[in-house]
Amino acid sequence: MPQPTPARPSRPAPSAPFLTVTADTVVAADFRPRTRRRPPGPYRRLLSTPGARAFTIGNLTARLPMGMFSVSAVVMIADTRGSYALAGAVTATGLAATALVAPWTARLVDRHGQARVAVPATLFAALGSVALLLCVRYGAPAWTLFAAYAATATTPNTGGMARARWAHLLRGDADALHTANSFEQATDELCYMLGPVVAAFLCTAVFPEAGTLVGVVLLVAGMLLFAAQRATEPPARPRPTAKAPLRAPGIPPLLVVCLATGGVFGAMEVVTIAFADAQGHRAAAGAVLALQAAGSCAAGLLYGVVRPTGPVERRLPWCVAAMAALLTLPLLAASLSGSLPLLALTLLVGGMATAPTMVTTMTLVQHRTPEGRLNEGMTLAVTGLLGGIACGSAAGGWTVEHLSPTAGYAIPVTAAALALLLSLLPHRRTPQTRRG
Repeated sequence: MPQPTPARPSRPAPSAPFLTVTADTVVAADFRPRTRRRPPGPYRRLLSTPGARAFTIGNLTARLPMGMFSVSAVVMIADTRGSYALAGAVTATGLAATALVAPWTARLVDRHGQARVAVPATLFAALGSVALLLCVRYGAPAWTLFAAYAATATTPNTGGMARARWAHLLRGDADALHTANSFEQATDELCYMLGPVVAAFLCTAVFPEAGTLVGVVLLVAGMLLFAAQRATEPPARPRPTAKAPLRAPGIPPLLVVCLATGGVFGAMEVVTIAFADAQGHRAAAGAVLALQAAGSCAAGLLYGVVRPTGPVERRLPWCVAAMAALLTLPLLAASLSGSLPLLALTLLVGGMATAPTMVTTMTLVQHRTPEGRLNEGMTLAVTGLLGGIACGSAAGGWTVEHLSPTAGYAIPVTAAALALLLSLLPHRRTPQTRRG
């Protein structure tokens, strides 16, 4: 009777490569198990969230014109009217109008949903940009430029809506939300890096109104794509029970810091365009501004990988102090050398403290905004920035017109120093309203 063949014991995995000789050749075979692949990085994990890539593409397309419109308006108006003061005043008026209208638009977004409000608001703003283009093109009176640019104030806060989606999708995961905030800030900087380059090229190489026209097309197309992603949209709150963010403890001090920080951005843009024009290289102004955004974009991506320790409230003054210190470099470069390439290098370095400052600020806004009012809270922060940009743009244009482009670089340094002083002021501490 046949006996069953006993099972052979399994061989342990070899601890070293197997060697053998065939003729005059040595053959090595490694049967050891392969090591596991490295786990995906934080940004890859972030974008693997269901629906994240689709709304990010649409939002990125709609956000790119945010870096194009003001530069396009400045170049377009200065080219046809010959006045940087008028160009700075027009853009300042539009930004000031946005600062007033944007919180109401965001409140409607929170109450009725992103898709229902953002699309019609975007279409109305696009009409304002087209009206500005036509007024400049056909030599309309100066007051029409102010009215047309003010009509763009209904442009939704695309960055705020994207951050609201991340907060909805990543609720309870503080580390992932920190990465998302850093990613969104880097996206902002990427748009402000590419936007001025594209705008300056279109306005100088094609025709002065080309930057505004292309920006309108991208804004409308991107917003339609973004709004179509309904699966990741935060739920609407038709009857919010929480108090308005403006009255929430801790929000007003942040808005004042945002106001001063915006002055840095507004002045830097107008002054750099005028400085490049004075050097005979106005077409290079967009590329020079893009270097500042490139430094901030790289710093934002790196900041999203690290995990800062300690309370976020204590990190904000350090970030603002770094920004104020680094912004002295462009002033020194413009004053001592007058070299445009050296100025561009200092702007690259100077921009590296911008993203950490903005990420920290937006994180504080998310923490302190009442439940169900997140779009409105973050739009208030952007409103503060826009108000500061308006003031900085007007101050920079006046300084360039009446003093010199070199003297204009003192405006961003002054605004950053003011932001630092405001961030150091004590305020009443309260429990955080939102978490991660």
